[in-house]
Amino acid sequence: MTKAATLYGAKIQTETLRPGPLRPANIIRNKFPTYKNGSNGIVIKLADGPEMPPLKEIVAKETADLLDRRQRLSVRELAMKFEKGLNTATLLSNEVEILAVQLSKREAELLQQKEEVTKLAKSLKQASEDAKRIVEEERANAHTEIESAKNAVQRVQQAVQEHEKMAQSTGKQAMDLENEIRILRKTFAEKSTDCVNLLKELELHKRLKENGTPSFNLEGFQCLGSMLRIVALSGTHMDLSNISIQWFRIHPKESNKEIISGATRPVYALEPHDVGRYLQAEIDVGGEIAVAKTAGPVDPDAGLVDYVETLVRKPETEFNVVLLQLNGTEEPKESVHVLNVGRLRMRLTKGKTVVAKEFYSSSMQLCGVRGGGEAASQAMFWQPRNDLSLVLAFETARERNTAIMLARRFAIDCNIILAGPGDKTPW
Repeated sequence: MTKAATLYGAKIQTETLRPGPLRPANIIRNKFPTYKNGSNGIVIKLADGPEMPPLKEIVAKETADLLDRRQRLSVRELAMKFEKGLNTATLLSNEVEILAVQLSKREAELLQQKEEVTKLAKSLKQASEDAKRIVEEERANAHTEIESAKNAVQRVQQAVQEHEKMAQSTGKQAMDLENEIRILRKTFAEKSTDCVNLLKELELHKRLKENGTPSFNLEGFQCLGSMLRIVALSGTHMDLSNISIQWFRIHPKESNKEIISGATRPVYALEPHDVGRYLQAEIDVGGEIAVAKTAGPVDPDAGLVDYVETLVRKPETEFNVVLLQLNGTEEPKESVHVLNVGRLRMRLTKGKTVVAKEFYSSSMQLCGVRGGGEAASQAMFWQPRNDLSLVLAFETARERNTAIMLARRFAIDCNIILAGPGDKTPW
């Protein structure tokens, strides 16, 4: 822009300094006299005109005029340039103000981002420190546990070595003691059987003295996993299929009878609720009630409680079962299913098909089958909900009782008591 202005000013100056025609002839004429050829060859001097100013003055005057004109043109040009510069400056000022506002906003955003980044960095730093501290604590705990385990292993090894030394020195004595214990156990079992038989005879004589009704006895081992059968003691065989029978549980201390709903057959399979109680069967013979009662409380299955406690540590346990009845309808005996007893629910499946899957609830019922039959000790009644009931057969009576005890244990952890139909006091 400056170069254009300079060229433009130079052009104006050139045009300003360019004078009009100086008429040299007039200048010469003003300086020298004028002659004319007259007639007869006579040269006539023409009269001189008005006297003209000197050339120096004319040049000075023209120069002054040029300078004045140049000065006026320079002022106008400067005014125009100033106006243009003012407009440009105004535009630049507005743009600068806009840029300043944008810059302020950007600075605010950057400050906010900086604060957020700072907070995030502090959080990450704190998290890193916490993680480092936790790792150090876990490492220290692990080191302590490892040292404790090493010490325990050393103690166990020492104990094993001492035990081996003692076993080597007292091996013969231990074998003798084991034989003696085996003999004592056999003798105790024989004496216990004799005591039970004597108690049964005493109970029989007592009932015979009280009334003259036919006498009955309960045949079978009085322990969990066994079956009790009503037999007549009159010496003759009696058909009990058409006789009214009802089984009861009796608490050894309270002596109150608890009816066992559905147990109305001559044969009854003991279930875990019966352990620690007397079992009594009442037989209605022509309006007379005959009573058959166990000689003592039902004994538990040896080792079953400890086995169930080991299964409690597992999230669930599977049992192979056969579905005998579904809602009272007989099912094919080859219908093998899998029963899962878990911490929160029970599930019965056949392959990928789910037959029943319910959480433990107050409406769920679970007990041994009470309808009799030779396989009653291996069968279980399960009612997951009000509209569904099943009868399942296990491979052994011990598995049946294990499943019942395990399910009841898990249900108790859920504040639910699983019992059979009509049961009031499960333990």
